[in-house]
Amino acid sequence: MKAAKIIQHKKPLEIQTVSDPKPGSDDAVIKVEACGVCRSDWHAWQGDWSWIGLSPELPITPGHEFGGVVEEVGDNVKSFRPGDRVTVPFHSGCGRCEYCQKGVPNLCENIQIYGLVSGLEGGYAEYVLVRHADFNLIRLPDHVDSVSAAALGCRFMTGYHGIVRGKVEPGDWVAIHGAGGVGLSAIQVANALGAQVIAVDIDEEKLEMAKQEGAIAVVNAKKENVPEAIKEITKGGAQVSLDALGIKDTVLQSVLSLRKGGRHVQVGLTTAEEGGFVSIPVDLITASEIEFIGSIGNPNPDYYGLLNLVSAGRLNPKRLVEREINLTEVNEVFDNMTQFKTKGFNIITSF
Repeated sequence: MKAAKIIQHKKPLEIQTVSDPKPGSDDAVIKVEACGVCRSDWHAWQGDWSWIGLSPELPITPGHEFGGVVEEVGDNVKSFRPGDRVTVPFHSGCGRCEYCQKGVPNLCENIQIYGLVSGLEGGYAEYVLVRHADFNLIRLPDHVDSVSAAALGCRFMTGYHGIVRGKVEPGDWVAIHGAGGVGLSAIQVANALGAQVIAVDIDEEKLEMAKQEGAIAVVNAKKENVPEAIKEITKGGAQVSLDALGIKDTVLQSVLSLRKGGRHVQVGLTTAEEGGFVSIPVDLITASEIEFIGSIGNPNPDYYGLLNLVSAGRLNPKRLVEREINLTEVNEVFDNMTQFKTKGFNIITSF
């Protein structure tokens, strides 16, 4: 099969012909019909995130947002058969630990992420191996195609879970910091729930896209003081503020944009500059009873509600797809990401 591999950090990926994966007794092989090119893949290519254990040995095939069709299953797989249309969360759970048993495999003690940990190849390939298939595979409804599934695979489901973790209610003011893939997804979800959404970014094109996805107000962080602007718009501050970027400035701006009793949701992981640590106003958080909430991925059981909303047309991840590409165009997308030129999702649909 054809696969795009990271051979060296910050060097072009190589398209190679490699052996097709073979399933173990509990596994499945998926024929990939669509795979998103995520900024998390770009971070792996950059060599980031070693401080949280996401520093795979090279070479490796990236790609953790994919949808496709079951090609082959192991002898012990009971719930899926060849021909089934499926997707997976980007976080592969063991199915046995305390957190998997509680229904929150995004916190699995043995969590693995496709193409971001050694030994688990990703979806920039014609086929991909899914371990513990009965636990990790998600069946796609009839009205959700593989491109939509790839768009859901990391950024959209992460934005969805972040809004759920923020306990957003109809009428709430919700500030979304960063109008990239995760941010636009969160805007779409919050809007669907009846929230009043404010988008924050430094790119006017992205802010215009945010309006199209339901933001009723936008703030250009290059031109305005973000907390002051949000407090003026909301007459006191947002009930919920979500940081989709992980930059020290956006974390701080998000917290300072809240009203008393507000909830900050941290979705974006930090860059090499922060190395996992940022300064926050602890006294303000304490005195204002602000909640600081971490959010990662989307637990497998929560896919039921998410996919039903997509199937019913209330959410439309496919609308955020900037373009469909060939496997050979991945390097171009990575270069565009380096220059912050991407707008929405780039999805590999041809191998």
